[in-house]
Amino acid sequence: MKLFRSNPSRGNAISRVFGAFFYHTETIASSAPQIDSLYNRISRAGDPRFPIVRVIDQWLKEGRDVQNSDLYRFIKQLRKYRRFKQALQISEWLSEQRNHYLSPGGIAVRLDLISKVNGLQEAEKYFDSIPDTSRITIPVYGALLNCYAEHKSLDKAEATMQKMGELGFLKSPLSYNVMLTLYSLMGKTEKLESLILEMENKGIDWDMYTVNIRLKAYVATSDIKGIEKLLMKMEADPEITIEWNTYAVAANGYSKAGLHEKTIEMLKKAEQLVSSKTRKSAYETFLTLYAAIQNKAEVYRIWTLYEGMGNVWNSGYLCMMSSLVKLDDLDGAEKILEEWESVTTLLDFRIPRVLITAYCKKGLLEKAEAYIDRLKASGMEVDLITWDRLASGYHAHGQVEKAVEAMKQALLAGIPGYKPNRFILAEHLEYLKEKGDVEAAEEILRLLRENCHFSTGICEKLRSYIRVESPSCRKGI
Repeated sequence: MKLFRSNPSRGNAISRVFGAFFYHTETIASSAPQIDSLYNRISRAGDPRFPIVRVIDQWLKEGRDVQNSDLYRFIKQLRKYRRFKQALQISEWLSEQRNHYLSPGGIAVRLDLISKVNGLQEAEKYFDSIPDTSRITIPVYGALLNCYAEHKSLDKAEATMQKMGELGFLKSPLSYNVMLTLYSLMGKTEKLESLILEMENKGIDWDMYTVNIRLKAYVATSDIKGIEKLLMKMEADPEITIEWNTYAVAANGYSKAGLHEKTIEMLKKAEQLVSSKTRKSAYETFLTLYAAIQNKAEVYRIWTLYEGMGNVWNSGYLCMMSSLVKLDDLDGAEKILEEWESVTTLLDFRIPRVLITAYCKKGLLEKAEAYIDRLKASGMEVDLITWDRLASGYHAHGQVEKAVEAMKQALLAGIPGYKPNRFILAEHLEYLKEKGDVEAAEEILRLLRENCHFSTGICEKLRSYIRVESPSCRKGI
């Protein structure tokens, strides 16, 4: 099996709604030739802690050149793959090393990245530092609104929305959709409906985002009557072109309400609206929804259609394996994993992790160990999340010593902010205390203090607890 590091994932709902304020992103073809290019070097530097500008500096030291347009393309791709810190580093490098003037669109991207990497307060500082000629623009104010929405800072988002109205920036559904999404996520149904009414009064046409956000709000509150009423209104309006994902959203609502026949009805309607350009995302959605209602036959039927496209993406394998695990079809999931292994050139660790997690939950720990050993033998470094899942599996099935070692491996990954399950951690420390293994306990506490968000004070209290009460300490060790 040929293994590469890759972990693409989709952005959250607000980011998808507001993506038009930023750059369009493209998909990396897994079949792209692995030549020595700056893009491939950047792609391979997947560790988020790695300063990506070192790769650029080394490239330039070798006497090669890079165009600003290429750097913007790298920023797009890094954002797509949620490597925000590295994308921000390139954006800042453009300004610092090349004195490159950022357009309002570039500033909007920088603002978004600062918010994601350094937090909302730093994003506000950056916004205040932007000259008025660039700051008072739709992309920049739109980016600020998106920052507040992503951090669920409702009051500031509403104040920014009001300011945008005063500046005449609210002439399209785009900013409204951000607020509608925020209201939906926070369960503010009354405010959502009020904003919809404001749009109607101002003559701002709905788009499909608006419709789907409203539909998702009904789904979130299990408002079946609201779902049906909105669908009837849409189907009766000749000016509204319903897309497959609208029916998929409704299917999700019916599924959550336990109305399986209505779920299937919506999915069949959605399938009729799928085009050649939308088949990939549609089929992946259908796999998940059919699995949710335990319809195994339809899961396999959709998978046959997916494979019939001639190109199976990592995201497709991930959806199919996750669906089969939900159906408790581990034999089927193993076959899909074998198929993926036989064709993949771009490793997405989430795919084998689906089966490893299922093994751990089922108590099939020997199978989980065997697969991890295969990955390690191939030269692949097992990631933090997989070690964490294995630790939970060992703990749940009474193998405390192995659970402690797996947790230690997760901590050794050195990813800042990782927090192991507190209950499992407490039991592990209790186990080491009773065993008298002060050294192992302190090693775990050291790793916690260095890489996690547990405060030094908490770690020191735990350390005192281990040293004072352990049998070894009472013996003077």
